[in-house]
Amino acid sequence: MRVVIQRVSKASVTAENEVVGKINEGLMILVGIENEDKEEDADWLSKKICNLRIFDDEEGVMNKSLLDVKGNILTVSQFTLHAKTKKGNRPSYIAAAKPDISVPLYEYFVEKLKNESGANVETGKFGAHMEVALVNDGPVTILIDTKNKE
Repeated sequence: MRVVIQRVSKASVTAENEVVGKINEGLMILVGIENEDKEEDADWLSKKICNLRIFDDEEGVMNKSLLDVKGNILTVSQFTLHAKTKKGNRPSYIAAAKPDISVPLYEYFVEKLKNESGANVETGKFGAHMEVALVNDGPVTILIDTKNKE
């Protein structure tokens, strides 16, 4: 699994002219799932995300986690995170999992985030064309790939 995490002061996702997910302070997470990804990847990733110390403490140092600030989460499935761009100019998405793999694993990941964080976890609409709006706070943007745990 590959994620792009952004610390936000607010974020929303719109699908079919309807806001389907919206948060204030917290994390905006774009989630890409590969064919080889398993529930163990989602377990590790949800714990890592919830405990990342990327929120400011009283001295302005990134010393607090999502759990500490009681922030919210907005997740959006993003198969394009697994684009292969080595050859040519048209990205290949062959590594991205098909819906029969990615939908259940994405839903499992969202549940893990809810359980791990106790936070409000909003989502986009899987497979839909979406518009994502956010205010990146910092800016703070973190990339994590479960293939690089060590």
